[in-house]
Amino acid sequence: MPRDGGPARLRLQQAALELYQEHGYDQVTTAEIAARAGVTERTFYRHFADKREVLFDGEKVLRDALVTVVAGAPESLAPLPVLLRAFRAVIPMLERNRPFSEPRRHVIAATPALRERAQAKTTILTEALATALRERGVSQSVASLAAQIGMAAFGQAAAVWFNHPDRDPDKLLSAAFEDIRALGAPLAP
Repeated sequence: MPRDGGPARLRLQQAALELYQEHGYDQVTTAEIAARAGVTERTFYRHFADKREVLFDGEKVLRDALVTVVAGAPESLAPLPVLLRAFRAVIPMLERNRPFSEPRRHVIAATPALRERAQAKTTILTEALATALRERGVSQSVASLAAQIGMAAFGQAAAVWFNHPDRDPDKLLSAAFEDIRALGAPLAP
């Protein structure tokens, strides 16, 4: 009977984050991560393709959750309200992951290779949202533009929330989407 690898996976993620914070990403090996987590290096590679991926493990779960909400949204909703609904749906996930995500952001910001990986993951997520919108009948160009704009708003709200943890992430998200609407409004005299 196969063993549940969940606890080992979590220990590997925590060990990697701690070591990256202590020594810097480039100075840490997978062997050191495995040793800190109390597993073998082979176990590390059963869970993660490389030492970068240990920090990006939740991306697929996030992507699947967002795409599911987009697919299930009422057909009468326009693309941006659909995306707002999807981003709101993952707020509890973000709140649960904050103890890991906050220090992770600092490690990524300090490491060019990780910033590049984060951008690639954001691109994959944006493309998945655009595909989900197209599957709802939205044209390719509008779906792509909406996904990019929606991700920008989501990123802006998340950045403010990380800098001000006392702020309500739902209100920050709503404000970011209001800002999008304001872009097309006439200027006040």
